[in-house]
Amino acid sequence: MEYVSNSCSDTEKIAYDFSQKLKSGDVVCMYGEMGVGKTAFVRGLARGLDIIEPITSPTFTIVNEYSGRLTLYHFDVYRIDDPDEMYEIGYDEYIDGDGVSVIEWPQLIDDILPHKRYNVTISKNYDMGDDFRKITIEENK
Repeated sequence: MEYVSNSCSDTEKIAYDFSQKLKSGDVVCMYGEMGVGKTAFVRGLARGLDIIEPITSPTFTIVNEYSGRLTLYHFDVYRIDDPDEMYEIGYDEYIDGDGVSVIEWPQLIDDILPHKRYNVTISKNYDMGDDFRKITIEENK
């Protein structure tokens, strides 16, 4: 599915709507350059999972955990040098757990991503305006 966003609130609404289909054990991989709106998308997902606490990017902690209708595990693996580092923080327990795992910069750990996942790609097109985003959501079965 392809969506168009012209604001952070549009991005959050798209994510909120998408979150309604998520279930325990789902993995969402977030692709897009820095500053494209990945964290805004995660905020919308969190709201859809009935999470009320503020969502921040786990850039330095690698994973943040939030409780709601489903637990949200929010990974930012931008600073990971080797996919094996993920196992040191309990990656497999999160991924195989009972929550929803969202991974920013998944291309850095491609070898250990589950085959079954959702791939969300957010891209800019400045010809369409500074706030324009194309959001593509694909299910990888």
